[in-house]
Amino acid sequence: MSTEPGRPGAADAAARPALRRALSARDGTLLTIGSMVGTGIFLAAGDVARAVPDRAGILAVWLLGGLLTLAGALAYAELGAMFPRAGGLYHFVREAWGPLPAFLYGWTCLLVIMTGGIAAIAVGFGEYLGAWVPAFSSARTAWRLGAWSVSGPQLAAALAIVALTAVNHLGVRAGSRVQSLFTAASVAAIATLVVGGLTHPAVVAAPAAPHARVVLPAIGLALVAALWTYDGWYGLTFEAGEMRDPGRDLPRALLAGVAVVTAVYVLLNAVYLHALPVATLGASRRPAEAAAAVLLGPGGRSLVVLAVLVSSFGCLAATILYASRLYAPMAEDGVFFRRIASIDPRWRTPALALWLQAAWAVALALTGGYTALFTYVTFGSLLFHLLGGLALFRLRAARPDAARPYRAAGYPWLAAAFVVATLLLAGGTLASAPRESLLGLLAIAAGWPAYAWWRWRSAG
Repeated sequence: MSTEPGRPGAADAAARPALRRALSARDGTLLTIGSMVGTGIFLAAGDVARAVPDRAGILAVWLLGGLLTLAGALAYAELGAMFPRAGGLYHFVREAWGPLPAFLYGWTCLLVIMTGGIAAIAVGFGEYLGAWVPAFSSARTAWRLGAWSVSGPQLAAALAIVALTAVNHLGVRAGSRVQSLFTAASVAAIATLVVGGLTHPAVVAAPAAPHARVVLPAIGLALVAALWTYDGWYGLTFEAGEMRDPGRDLPRALLAGVAVVTAVYVLLNAVYLHALPVATLGASRRPAEAAAAVLLGPGGRSLVVLAVLVSSFGCLAATILYASRLYAPMAEDGVFFRRIASIDPRWRTPALALWLQAAWAVALALTGGYTALFTYVTFGSLLFHLLGGLALFRLRAARPDAARPYRAAGYPWLAAAFVVATLLLAGGTLASAPRESLLGLLAIAAGWPAYAWWRWRSAG
């Protein structure tokens, strides 16, 4: 793990094992794609269609979501190339706003943002796996202990988290290969669905209801649903400390990955609209399966289930890989357990951080506790990304002469668009779930005593 003068551990950094810079631009592109393409695109199209009952409007929302994500990627690409260390947003917030906000971000990620996300993705994977493997069916109870029971998908989730953590323990190349393999398989399955769907004769779709108008609040609601499917786009910045040439390859991989996913999402929605009337799409809980069944028959539905299964596993692999890189920088800064900063001397991976993350994610998956917690911290998570976007403006002003291997294209307008979009998302979340949002802020603020304790302990 890289260090810098004046930070804890700088004096003996050369004597300790460090992360291996082994990831190429290709690896980074596949990691970016895998971090985003999970189950959301197969499920969220109905939410968008309900809010915007217009064919052109639906595709425009998905394209706009991709462009706003690209604006964020441009900003984070500059920051990631500027601070090519493992940890991503943690470093951006610390360099721009100080150690306390950075710690609170890391604290909340360990508590639920990252671990809860891992648990949610893993359980989603388990639910689809149950359609193929009866032992993991949602109708099956793996075991029961008093009032606590574990379902088949929860058991599959725990096993998947442990297996992928073990793979990632064995080196960043091993973890990256597994993630890349499943991401490539996911893209291939989606491409098959897109080509098969769009070359099939179109099904006559009923038009939107007469006099239906698409108003600005509805577009905002649809955009929120679309943007959540793009979440994870920033994952590669957490891996900057393991890229061979982060100044060159990180921006290329980040932008290429977001561009590919945007194209995939727009094309998949074109397939949905090719098969289903807008009203039917809006009413469907599983629009991908419904569209594939219409266009390709029973085999199409099976293809979608397989695509979701592979995509969710690839997304899980990517999230476990990049999220585990956050906690060692906290330990290096003296605001977390010192041993978490250690790097396995043989495999050159943050082994203790990986297994700490896995243990808590498995606990959340087996208890189902991630569902409520994730709702509570959604608002806070958006605020941290708001700080990340604003960090670009602050550091441009405060450090105009700092080395910047990459400068964000379209600055300041595109960066401002990302900040405004994040602010609107945060405002919408607060308005729709005020109680949960405020409780989430209290959970984040509860990290302050832990920060004060670690600072006191480090100073002693």
